[in-house]
Order: sequence, then structure tokens, then C-alpha cells
Amino acid sequence: MAISNQRLVAFDERGVTFRWKDYRAKGRTRYKTMTLETGDFMRRFLFHVLPGGFHRIRHYGVLANPVRRTNLAKIRELLNVVPAADNQSDDPRDTVPPVFVCRHCGAPMIVIEILERTAPIRAPPVRRGDT
Repeated sequence: MAISNQRLVAFDERGVTFRWKDYRAKGRTRYKTMTLETGDFMRRFLFHVLPGGFHRIRHYGVLANPVRRTNLAKIRELLNVVPAADNQSDDPRDTVPPVFVCRHCGAPMIVIEILERTAPIRAPPVRRGDT
């Protein structure tokens, strides 16, 4: 969500009024309100909405998920820091299965099977002239 409902102050014939945070200011003047015409507000709002099929990336760089362990190990090595003891066992039988609760009846749900993620199946390209 690009803006929470709590930040919306008013919507009237003048436009949409919302609160925003000025990071350059300090103290009581840090939080300000802005009124934009409805069309301009929608245009700015839609800049924050991703097209279908795209995923928002919240962490990148040294904390990017695919390389996080490698990067953190390298950083610890360069800083001469001993990693914290990992109390987790690698034996899957020692782990407690997660408990999922049905949002309709409140009863615990049981995981029957976990499906492995696979690559999407792509149709072969169609050449012109082939029908």
C-alpha cells in the first residue's frame, strides 16, 4: 500500500489532503499536510503501485536474500566477529511443525504436504506461418 488511511486527512471539492513527513525539518514542523487535486493525487499514488507479476524488493545489497548468508559471513570475517551460536538443529525431525489456524472456524490446520517450487512451464514460440 502506498499510503495508509491514517495519513489521509480530507477529501473534498478542493482535492485530497494528507499528512507527510519532511525529513529535512526537525521538531514540530516535521509533519506537514499537503492538498493535491484529485487527479494529481491519483497520479502520484499510482507511481507506487507495481504492475501485475512484479514483486516489491524490500532488501537488496548485502541483505539481499540470495546472498545474505554469504555476505554476512564475509562481513563477520572482515570485522573479526565471532557469529552467535546457532541453537537450531539441522535434523528436520527435531523441528516443531508450524501451527496454522483456520481464519473461519479457528481450528488448527495440519500441513499434509509441502510442494517444491519449480520453474514455470513455457510454451514453445510460435513461428509466423504456423497455425
